[in-house]
Formats: sequence, C-alpha cells, structure tokens
Amino acid sequence: MLDLRRIRTEPEAVAAALERRGPGASAVVGRILELDAEQRRASAERDDVRSQVKAISKQVGRLRGQGRADEAEAQMAESRDLGEREKALAADADRLADEIRDLLLATPNTPSVDAPDGEGEADNVVLRTEGYDASAYAEHQRVPHWDIGEQLGLFDFARATKISGSMFAMYRGWGARLLRALVQLSLDRNADAYEEVRPPTLVLTETMVSTGHLPKFADEAYHVERDDLWAIPTAEVPLTSLHRDEVLDGADLPLRYTAYTSCFRREAGSAGKDTRGLLRSHEFDKVELLAVAADATQAIACQEDVLARSEGLLRDLGLAYRILDLCTGDLGNSAARTWDIEAYAPGVDQWLEVSSVSWFSDYQARRANIRYRPAPDPVDGGAAPAGAAKPKGTVVAHTVNGSAMGWPRTVAAYLETHRRPDGTVGIVDVLRPYLGGAEAITPR
Repeated sequence: MLDLRRIRTEPEAVAAALERRGPGASAVVGRILELDAEQRRASAERDDVRSQVKAISKQVGRLRGQGRADEAEAQMAESRDLGEREKALAADADRLADEIRDLLLATPNTPSVDAPDGEGEADNVVLRTEGYDASAYAEHQRVPHWDIGEQLGLFDFARATKISGSMFAMYRGWGARLLRALVQLSLDRNADAYEEVRPPTLVLTETMVSTGHLPKFADEAYHVERDDLWAIPTAEVPLTSLHRDEVLDGADLPLRYTAYTSCFRREAGSAGKDTRGLLRSHEFDKVELLAVAADATQAIACQEDVLARSEGLLRDLGLAYRILDLCTGDLGNSAARTWDIEAYAPGVDQWLEVSSVSWFSDYQARRANIRYRPAPDPVDGGAAPAGAAKPKGTVVAHTVNGSAMGWPRTVAAYLETHRRPDGTVGIVDVLRPYLGGAEAITPR
C-alpha cells in the first residue's frame, strides 16, 4: 500500500500520480487526509487526557497520604470521568485508523514515471516483436490447439468437465508429458539464480492481502470459507509472504525465488471471452519468479532479468512473441510498471499472454511489512570495512515477479506453431531430453 507519510507530505504529487490511472482515482487522497487529521486529533486528545489521569492519580496519592480523604475522593471521581473520556477517544482513534487502513488497502499503487499513459489495453505499447512473420505460417499450423489435442489424444476436456465443471482442463498422454517437460525445463533454466520453493497452495487472508489480491479481487479468488483459506491465484502470493514481518540484511538483497504451482482463478469476469481449449481456465500450472530487492534501481534490474529469462525460454521453444509495456489505465492495482509477454498462436490467430513481469515498488512489501537494514556504505567503491557499523533504522523493500511461464497458453501456442503437415507436433531440441529423446508428438 502507499506510504501514509508520503500522502501527508506530497499529497499533490500522489494525487497526480493516481490520476494517471483514470479520472477520479485521486479522490481517495483527500479522504485519507481528512481521516488522518481526525485520527491525529483524537490521538492527541487521548494522550492529553491520559496525562491528566496520571497526574490526578499522583495527586490522589498525596492527598491520601495527608489524610485528606474527601478531596482525594473528589479527585478520583474526576479521574473516572476522564478515564471514560480516554476510552471513548481511544476507540475513535482506533476506528479512524482502521478506516484509513481500509482505504489504503483499496488504493492502487502509483504508476512508475516510465509507464506509458493510457486508458486501457488498447493503449498498451508494443515495445518489440520477435520471430513473427504472418506469411510464414502454413495451413497446417492454422489449426486450433483443441483440434490438435483431439487428434493426438492430448486433452480430455469432456471428462474434466464431468469431474470438475466447465473451464477445467485435463492433460493426457503426450499432453501431460509435454506440460511436465515445460515445467521442468523452466525450473532448470532458472536454478542458477533462483531458489526453488514449493509453497502451500492454500493461504491465509493476510497472505492474500500482502500482495494486493485482497480486498480488490475477492470475487476472482476461490475461498475455502470453513477454514478461511484461499486457493492461490499465483505463486506470487505465498512467495511474497516468505519474508512477511521480517527485517532482512540489506547485504543479502536481492533474494530470488522460483516456484511451480497450480493456480486457481474464478474468472468471474470472463463472460463474452473465448474460453475454448486452454485459453482460459479455472486451474492452471505456472512457474513463477520473484525477487525481493532493496530499492528501485535493484528492483528494475531484477525485473529486466525476469523478462530476459522468460524471453529466452520462448525463443528456445521456437515461439513468436511480443513485449507490451502496460499503460497506466491497464496496470494491475499493485504494479508500478508491467511488461506483458504475449506468444503468437497461429491456430487461433491470437497473441496470448503467457507472462506478466511486474515491479511493485514498495507497495506490496509495505503491506507485508518486509523491511531491510541497509548494509554499511562501501569505501571507494569497494566492500564495507570489516566491523563497520550498520546504518540505523530499516527501509521497506521492493518486490518484483513474473511468470516463466503460464503454461496453458504456452502449450496452446507451442502445439499450433510446431504442428507438422502430417498432423504430428515437432519437439524442439531443448525439450527432447525431458521427453525421452522423442522428436515428435504422435497419436496415442
């Protein structure tokens, strides 16, 4: 969430930044300032009354010691009245603090100055397109992946629906093997710098709040009400909370993690969208990369690293892709800047989002209370001297995350791109070691 102190000291700047997300987005700043002024007045009056109560208590003790019981009792009556006033003021201060926190939790992040302005997805900026030539795709590649899957026995959507309902997928045979191979390839590719984690799939409400998925996106999430647990929509959620309420050593940053998990989304807003095949589903597999960084400079370097790794994977899979710089009107609530990666799927003739690489500035880390103690300053560009004192105080960290990759749409683009004239699907070199050296996916 946003820093309340920043809203107090730079209200115009914060309001102008929020207004870039859309007209009226800045109205919350004025309301937060109003409540903050009320809360501070109530807290100050509470503290003043508390001081009076303490002073009276001392006076009562002196009066009793002097045998002036009647005067002491009068002072006690005044103290009781003040005590009731203190309780009422404390309740007001707490109520106002809760209102402020609720508003802060619902207020989106301020966009990066580098994020392009725009009202919605039509204003997103295509930074570059790699490997795409519309005329290079033959007729046999213009077959949608659900037809390919039916011909080769890769999916069983009918039985998935029988078991779980609509918008669930079941991979079978070569389909299941291909999915597993892609996951393992991604984990292996990132093992050099990212520690692999297998986090829980069900998390606490506080864990969802830490990333900004709650309260904003409650309708999109699966909630196990009996236990007050949430099915994760992305591994970003548990990975961000690995260091919740911790103070890290700045010398250790950035910390990098990767996780392969199932992810769950209700897709409540998917009416009218294409949900055939693997294009949109309630449960899907994804490999996530996440970094906890010290500041904007370090975080942006991490964001660039995640993007480069995801691009490298798509190149080696032989897929055409493009990079979008999301405009301020299309940014996720928690993001300061986001680069989306879309793979081209010739069978459905669509660019499919397969990864979203975001820098959240200190927005998520503030919600999760992830702080770090800065390392001592180096001397002349070298290391800090041995025994050097660490700077006092702590600083809120920055977070970055991105997919490497979201697999259903990647599988769709892969099958359509690598379909051969005879109906089989070629297996690219990087996947063959994971598929027993096979060169093609053939019918069962």
